[in-house]
Amino acid sequence: MRKWLSLLGVLVVVAAAVVIYIRYHKSNTAAPTTTSTAVVIPTAPLTGLPDPGGAALTRPALTVKIENTPEALPQWGIDQADVVYEEIVNGGITRLAAIFNSQAPAKIGPVRSVRPTDTQVVYPLKGIFAFSGGAPYAIASIETVPGLTLVDEDKADQTSAMYRDPDLYAPHNLFGIGSSLFAIGGSPKPPPALFSYRSAGAKVKGATVASFVVNFPSIYPVTWTWDAASGSWDRTIFGKADVTGTGVRESPKNVVVMFVNYVNGIGTLNSYANLQGAGSADFFTDGKEVAGSWSRGSSMSNVIAYQTSSGKTMTLTPGQTWVELLDVGAALNVTP
Repeated sequence: MRKWLSLLGVLVVVAAAVVIYIRYHKSNTAAPTTTSTAVVIPTAPLTGLPDPGGAALTRPALTVKIENTPEALPQWGIDQADVVYEEIVNGGITRLAAIFNSQAPAKIGPVRSVRPTDTQVVYPLKGIFAFSGGAPYAIASIETVPGLTLVDEDKADQTSAMYRDPDLYAPHNLFGIGSSLFAIGGSPKPPPALFSYRSAGAKVKGATVASFVVNFPSIYPVTWTWDAASGSWDRTIFGKADVTGTGVRESPKNVVVMFVNYVNGIGTLNSYANLQGAGSADFFTDGKEVAGSWSRGSSMSNVIAYQTSSGKTMTLTPGQTWVELLDVGAALNVTP
């Protein structure tokens, strides 16, 4: 009997030791750890939109000079541009300077000649500038932009990046090939951002707008109408909807109207929009109008700064932006 009691005592001691060991082991064993790496999605500098493939960061800005007459319609590739500038040129007509970076359309145009205002537009961007000839004074002007790669259809070694559509009449039949133009090369890569953008959910403080008319000369006034469904501004010109060659309605997220001085007058042979100094601006974004200003110092290399009337940096909706270079004496008609 005494022997069994002794054995039982040993078993109790062993069991207690096992319990102590298990408790000690659990308290001193680190819990499994999990690590996660945040996925950073690149942002296209000229639109503020996500660029999952990062293509925009590997390319320069590509500016293509595009005709904007009734004979030029439909235009191609405009809906895929990151930024579009609309400017008054000689004769009082308007032309477009379409800037590409995040996308490379297979067909861009019709491509037309360079004008002095283009120097003011592309100076801080540099990159590639595609055009079809021009007056000597205009070519001399664009050649002053340091580091800018000029792609002129008149140069035989560059014609592979452009082609003439045999089904259309010259001079309205010249088109650029986005990938081929980018392949010519340019810098910097990526281009500098031209605008600041709002974060998701940020509200716009401004007057609600149904539509507005940018009163360019002659037959060139442009009407922009807010489309709440798409969250963008539908463009109308020459009395009809502006629809591209691929059937897409031109409808950017933002329209910036800059009131600028056209040096040497409106529509004269060598006039140009002066984008140095400062002036007033109206910003149309998220169905609202925000009054403000633009400014750029004495250096043309500086990007234009945009501010609200309260002095804060103007933030736009991520996406395509049109910049309307309207003469300081012209009217901007807004319908609430």
